[in-house]
Amino acid sequence: MWDLSGNFFLSEDDIGNNRAVSCVAKLQELNNAVNISALTEELTTKHLSKFQAVVFTDISMDKAFEFDDYCRSHQPPICFIKTEVCGLFGSVFCDFGPEFTVHDIDGEDPHTGIIASITNDNPATVYSVDDERLDFQEGDLVVFSEVQGMTELNDGKPRKIIRSRLYSFCIEEDTSNFGIYTKGGIVTQVKEQSILQFKSLRDSIREPGNFPLSDCLKFDRPPLLHFAFLALDKFRKEFGRFPAVGCGQDGQRIVEFTASFNEATIDYKIEGKLDEKLLRLFASGSRAVLNPMAAIFGGIVGQEVVKACSGKFHPLYQFFYFDSVESLPIHQLDPKDLKPLNSRYDAQISVFGSKLQKKLRDANVFVVGSGALGCEFLKNLALMGVSCSRKGKLTITDDDVIEKSNLSCQFLFRDWNMGQAKSTVAATAASAINSCLHIDALQNRACPETEHVFHDAFWEGLDAVINALDNVDARMYMDMRCLYFKKPLLESGTLGTKCNTQMVIPHLTENYGASRDPPEKQAPMCTVHSFPHNIDHCLTWARSEFEGLLEKTPNEVNSFLSNPTQYAAAMKKAGDAQARELLERIRECLEEEHCERFEDCITWARLKFEDYFSNRVKQLTFTFPEDAITSTGTPFWSAPKRCPRPLEFSATDVSHVQFIMAASILRAVSSGINTPDWAKSTSNLIDAISKVYIPEFQPKSGVKIQTDEKANNISSASVDDAAVIEDLLTKLEACAKKLPPGFRMKPIHFEKDDDTNFHMDLIAGLANMRARNYGIQEVDKLKAKLIAGRIIPAIATSTAMATGLVCIELYKVLAGGHPIEDYRSTFANLAIPMLTRSEPLPPTVIKHQGMRWTVWDRWSIKGDITVAELLKWLSDKGLSAYSVSYGTSLLYNTMFPRHKDRLGRKIADVAKEVAKVDVPEYRKHLDVVVACEDDKGNGIDIPLISIYFR
Repeated sequence: MWDLSGNFFLSEDDIGNNRAVSCVAKLQELNNAVNISALTEELTTKHLSKFQAVVFTDISMDKAFEFDDYCRSHQPPICFIKTEVCGLFGSVFCDFGPEFTVHDIDGEDPHTGIIASITNDNPATVYSVDDERLDFQEGDLVVFSEVQGMTELNDGKPRKIIRSRLYSFCIEEDTSNFGIYTKGGIVTQVKEQSILQFKSLRDSIREPGNFPLSDCLKFDRPPLLHFAFLALDKFRKEFGRFPAVGCGQDGQRIVEFTASFNEATIDYKIEGKLDEKLLRLFASGSRAVLNPMAAIFGGIVGQEVVKACSGKFHPLYQFFYFDSVESLPIHQLDPKDLKPLNSRYDAQISVFGSKLQKKLRDANVFVVGSGALGCEFLKNLALMGVSCSRKGKLTITDDDVIEKSNLSCQFLFRDWNMGQAKSTVAATAASAINSCLHIDALQNRACPETEHVFHDAFWEGLDAVINALDNVDARMYMDMRCLYFKKPLLESGTLGTKCNTQMVIPHLTENYGASRDPPEKQAPMCTVHSFPHNIDHCLTWARSEFEGLLEKTPNEVNSFLSNPTQYAAAMKKAGDAQARELLERIRECLEEEHCERFEDCITWARLKFEDYFSNRVKQLTFTFPEDAITSTGTPFWSAPKRCPRPLEFSATDVSHVQFIMAASILRAVSSGINTPDWAKSTSNLIDAISKVYIPEFQPKSGVKIQTDEKANNISSASVDDAAVIEDLLTKLEACAKKLPPGFRMKPIHFEKDDDTNFHMDLIAGLANMRARNYGIQEVDKLKAKLIAGRIIPAIATSTAMATGLVCIELYKVLAGGHPIEDYRSTFANLAIPMLTRSEPLPPTVIKHQGMRWTVWDRWSIKGDITVAELLKWLSDKGLSAYSVSYGTSLLYNTMFPRHKDRLGRKIADVAKEVAKVDVPEYRKHLDVVVACEDDKGNGIDIPLISIYFR
């Protein structure tokens, strides 16, 4: 029964059976490609020889020495990992052998820079273009390419950076006698291999080296835990058991053993008195494997296994210790409260007590999102016993369905669940882990439009909110709601090997929206459209063209054909360049590009190739020749601009033919044309392509090409847009009459996860042909999918770790009474590896005439008051109100004389009239935002004011 606290693959039916054997079948469901077996006989060194890495989770130090010695001496060495979780304490030790090669230290893409100039000097200084900040560090090795003039640097030889600044760096190279730099050039970081020399476990025990720090407030904790775990091993060796829960005598023995290990150490001795209280807490809960701790260490060790087998990322070197003793209740625990109840929560009760366990079971928790994070959270909550009584309730919501790509990191889903609602499947799987889980699965997005579902009464009944979201907008909305209802928000996110957690606690910490990352830099529209200089630009353009050709234009065609009169009226009303260009695309689609046979689709695809990769480039370089000069006298094609070259279609170029295949098949789908079997035969397709007539292209003078980086679209104004629109509508009416009755196109929505639908084939083809135009490195379909599909990398290890870190904070939230000093927010990167926990920041306090408030405060006024009464209420507080708003509507402002008529009216009535909204029956109040000044005329932010008019 004890094992059910931490192992999500075990159930009551498995009690009495071998733990490993009981897990095999459920583990196998996760991935049929992995061979899983159980070893039930006594483990010996003979068993280890066939493995590349071994992980030990519960062995004595004597056995660990034996196995580690064998692993080190084996050829090749076997990577050895030892890990333990003892209540709220955990440890990891890694020994990857005498020499271990790391091929990629951090997993980050090599930094690159676009060169603006290079000096002929010793050492040489390299300058980047003005808007391209460099990310190089001193000591980095870099290589140069495409440099013109100073071509000696293009030899592929790595050169060391000896000084680095934001927009320049110096290299360890004398370029005094090199050619003079003229233009161009890319500089790229060279990622070096690193060879690590690990010490054996025996040697590391005696000389552990520097301990990685996991908590900014616990600088002295790792050495103490190092000796404490040795003391626990000695205790188990002498007494054949763990220290008893709450037993003072056993705790004292651990204190004494720890002190003896410390005294026997010379170089790493802890000076002063040992923290005996901590050691007794360690002893008392040492037998328990808590699920959140298992999730944290499972994530850490899982990533170490990947490192051991791949050489990718820097391994832990070599000991790592972690504790969350501040998660314990703030009051002294009664030993009687720690006694087992013969329940699945006994291990957790032995650490936190049965009183907190009851609070967990009775909790009302809202989990928003059921993806990678959401699945892990549900598993954790089920094992912790959260919302597992009839009084408690766990609500999970997600409006998404399961896709194939979800299966790699959303472990509650299986192959047979694809297409089903995420929240429903996850809730069912979590209930299978713990049948007592009282869970309600919804398919609603948490947003303003669903506030009738997640209404005031729902929010007021919550004990905690856990975000499992993947976008900032949704996080900001949840943050706003938690602020309003004063509910704890446990926030987390992952990005590949990185993860972060943030605790948002009413009145104690700042809210999520108080600090935000700067927005991602977006490439200017003209860069994407005409002047790309990296593959991201090419893929952004490719995704845009895909959606324009196959989704947006067919949608517009259908809108026009469904109601030509209404559509024409809307376009005439718009009357701008964008409306003109939209109508032109519809005309081209129905007239020049209309397809009735698959051969027409091949013609369309071949002409698109010519247009995109030849004609447009010829027009661009005709308008701006390679030797063009700007008005300031500088070359137009200066970095970061790259002068393109047109492509000539070749039937012998596989990438050219594959582009035509993907484009013609998708054009056929959008046109409702069946794709013949021969279309997927390269030889047959080449034969059909050869029959397509390609008209000769002549560049035109006077063509305007957008070069302004501040422009947000590429539309050019016409002399008379209204007249052109009128003419296009006339042509469209004529086109419509030629179409078969009821003709409609089939818009194609981009789907990245289906490898047979040709979507990624077309996008990768578009991007790579464009890259070829501009001399940019091409990418494979997988890399194209990651960028064009806007996939946020998610892996099981960092996801498990993030949710474990959040759930050890949930103990504090549901226990209540913890000061801000007990809470932790975290940033971690398992690749480096790094784990940094720190105390959250408190909210900003605003003070005024003896009053103080923060973002968590909300002022309430009971009564159906008037605008004047509200202003008087504020005036009595020394605040002069000049503006009152409800939502986006202005109810009163001193600048508008006519607003004086509203002073004597009820605020609720003014809101209904001006905002044109009815306050729902379930809501007894409305919230107004009031702008105020103090008696000196200084603006002052005051809390939201709730007026209870019912």
